[in-house]
Amino acid sequence: MKWLSFFRTIQAKVIIIYVLLILIAMQLIGVYFVSAMKNSLTSNFTTDLQERAELMSVLAAKTLAGGSESDEDPEESLQVMVSNLFNMDGAEIQVLDATGKVLTTSLLSHADYVGNKNTQTVVSRALQGIVDNEEYIIDDDGTRKKVVAKPVIHNGKIVGAIYIVASMSELYGTMQRINNIFISGILLALGLTAVLGVILSHTITHPIKELTRHARAVAEGRFTEKTPVFGSDEIGQLSQAFNYMTSRLREALSQNEEEKEKLASILTNMSDGVIATDEGGRVILMNRRAGQMLGVEGEELAGREIGTLLGLPEPEAESLARGGSDSKLLEITPNEGGEPFMMRVTFTPIHRREIGITGTIAVLQDVTEQEKLEASRREFVANVSHELRTPLTTIKSYTEALEDGALEDKQMAPRFVGVIQNETGRMIRLVTDLLHLSRLDSKESALRKQLVDIAEMLEDVEDRFSFQMQQKNVRTIIDAKPGVSTAMLDRDGIDQVLDNLISNALKYTPDGGTITMEASVTEDGSMLSLSVADTGIGIPKKDLDRIFERFYRVDKARTRNMGGTGLGLSIAREIVRVHGGSISLQSELEKGTKVTFTLPLNDEGREPM
Repeated sequence: MKWLSFFRTIQAKVIIIYVLLILIAMQLIGVYFVSAMKNSLTSNFTTDLQERAELMSVLAAKTLAGGSESDEDPEESLQVMVSNLFNMDGAEIQVLDATGKVLTTSLLSHADYVGNKNTQTVVSRALQGIVDNEEYIIDDDGTRKKVVAKPVIHNGKIVGAIYIVASMSELYGTMQRINNIFISGILLALGLTAVLGVILSHTITHPIKELTRHARAVAEGRFTEKTPVFGSDEIGQLSQAFNYMTSRLREALSQNEEEKEKLASILTNMSDGVIATDEGGRVILMNRRAGQMLGVEGEELAGREIGTLLGLPEPEAESLARGGSDSKLLEITPNEGGEPFMMRVTFTPIHRREIGITGTIAVLQDVTEQEKLEASRREFVANVSHELRTPLTTIKSYTEALEDGALEDKQMAPRFVGVIQNETGRMIRLVTDLLHLSRLDSKESALRKQLVDIAEMLEDVEDRFSFQMQQKNVRTIIDAKPGVSTAMLDRDGIDQVLDNLISNALKYTPDGGTITMEASVTEDGSMLSLSVADTGIGIPKKDLDRIFERFYRVDKARTRNMGGTGLGLSIAREIVRVHGGSISLQSELEKGTKVTFTLPLNDEGREPM
């Protein structure tokens, strides 16, 4: 066990490293040298065989082609060439005819080969005209041999082949002696290296142990510990660098945690939903708001296709997965059966340098109110256009009639002029109300609050409408409850609210009816409650939710004939809101209507800038 433990120490590793370095260096040198020498010897050996085969093929070409002028037998002539020109220990040369049959051989022991066909692959290739044919073979006795075959060509025709097989025993014997010399040198170098490694490793073991101990402390999160520096050498510089790295790592981790907390806080508290997907369009991250908007939990969304989640068509989902940027308006119905809402989804691809698109960020915005506001604006423009077009058309018609001669008619002319004046006055009231609403919307109309006596204000309202009430025989009741005295109000604004409410009550209350103005203080004593109730024709229930909308009329034709613009209740609501109060309406058809609004008794109303 001690030896096993020793081999796990730095000292043993340093010794092993040095020994291995020397061993590898010597091996590399030896392998390179031996390989180079082997290649050189083998190349020279092969070249010599190739040259001998080439020479023999040239000499034997004419004889094999049958063109020899001498009376000597061709086989005897070839045998003389083989015996005189090719003298090499452990080698054999065969001369073959065009069919591969052995005509002669240099080894007497292989004389029985003559007349038989040589079926070696190199011979077949040579007889096909391939020049470079060589291979290594190992005999049954383990002797390595080199085989070379050359085609014999005469007048462009292959007339035979030269086959040479030579033993490489002497070459490999030389290589073995060289290897033995290198092994002796390697063993000597390894012994000296081991001694040097023991001495050197002992001097660096202690600093390395200290560095390891402090590295383990850093890995466990203890960034306050520092590694001792034992000198200015490389290990000392390593210790200094490690201490610097520890401090930088501590700062980086602290900054990273801070950024993660900021990002998590931003995503959690965003009013918009955020969904991140991978390159395949699968959800990998989402914030709480996105889950609330889609009616699902974050764990349920992980791994789901965002196209399926948002109900996108398959072509659009594939386009987004490929990195397309787009913005879509979707109608979402929550899973729990809540109210459908409009949601704008903006897709932005995530680009990573040298990689390309790695995903998509989808930002979800609830634009239900914006869409409602846009629809309201369109309706408002249409209503204004309609309200202005009607009197303008009337004025134009009557003006043309006067121009065509009605001006000379003493009975019709005053009537036409009166109609023009009425329609002009109606347009002036409409434009005035629109300007008033515009100032309230843009907060340009500042409140001029003053201490107002509530009972006196209600009596003044009654006085202003006393003549109209007498004409319709309408009775007025003012009911100021106990505790009602004064309040900080914009008198002109509240007078306008009361005037609108009393005017409406007079219009829709039949002769002999009653209008009641009531003032009281709420139970908590913070709000003043004012109400105007009549015994008129009332408002249908289906119209109560929209009665405060601009230009909304229960009976448009009747209201227009009575001179209304459809903006009175809207103006009243805005004035009350500016004061910091609220307004509501209760009505029952054919029984009457009651409008109630509350105002703060203190001076904490919300004043426009």
